[in-house]
Amino acid sequence: MTKRFSFSQLVLLVVTLALAVLWLAPLAWAVATSLKPESETTKLPLEWIGSEITFDAYALVLGTGGIVKWAINSTVTALVVTFMTVLFSAMAAYGFARTQFKGQRVLLGLVLAGIMVPPQVLIAPLFAEMVSFGLVDTWWAIILPQVAAPLIVYILFKFFQDVPAELEQAAFVDGAGRWRVFFQIVLPLSRPVLGAVSIFTFISTWNNFLWPFLVSTDPNTMTLPVGLANVVQGTFGLRYAQIMASVVLAGLPLLVVFVLFQRQIIRGVAHTGLAGQ
Repeated sequence: MTKRFSFSQLVLLVVTLALAVLWLAPLAWAVATSLKPESETTKLPLEWIGSEITFDAYALVLGTGGIVKWAINSTVTALVVTFMTVLFSAMAAYGFARTQFKGQRVLLGLVLAGIMVPPQVLIAPLFAEMVSFGLVDTWWAIILPQVAAPLIVYILFKFFQDVPAELEQAAFVDGAGRWRVFFQIVLPLSRPVLGAVSIFTFISTWNNFLWPFLVSTDPNTMTLPVGLANVVQGTFGLRYAQIMASVVLAGLPLLVVFVLFQRQIIRGVAHTGLAGQ
């Protein structure tokens, strides 16, 4: 049997395809430009395909830019930030959702208020704090300010509120403590939402440019976006093929992450309600 589409479904499909094309066009242009000879990247009229397909731009970027080291730095930074953010956010969210203490509503209100504060507003005081602690040009200066994530706390808080309290009560009756209940019952039940927020945190940390750029001037601690920005400005100039090759290489790991974990992302979005935001 053939499936018939209603007019509204057909319109939605056309709009979705149009948006997909608009999203993919810049990516396709970046890949196409990176495969052109450098002399043809500014050739008019513009052409999608050059006279030949060459990987010279990728060879130059990989050979002279230190991109491998910066990619390792970004991976380590993103993994540490993701682990600390999810762990501490889950602990805070569980405390708000399942315990009663004095000033609970006030503290929860402050966390929710933090969602409305643009990160750029905090750059100056955070930088002054890192300077006072002597952490500039260290891993901790890049990692610690990114761990605080009020939105993640709120998402997990709403999820923990829906976890059946009977499971925790049964564990308490059997002699389990609060920490054991949290790590052995609540967290395993929360794997879909924890997987989703972990992936979102990893991607946002990997893409973060402004904060690592401000606190990292040592090439040994630079993340991939910061390293590429310095190389492009200082060495490549306006060599568009190499710039686009750098962009493609920087985005490739995130594409791999999405392909490998797309099922977890979809399940997590369904559990967290992020699809409507």
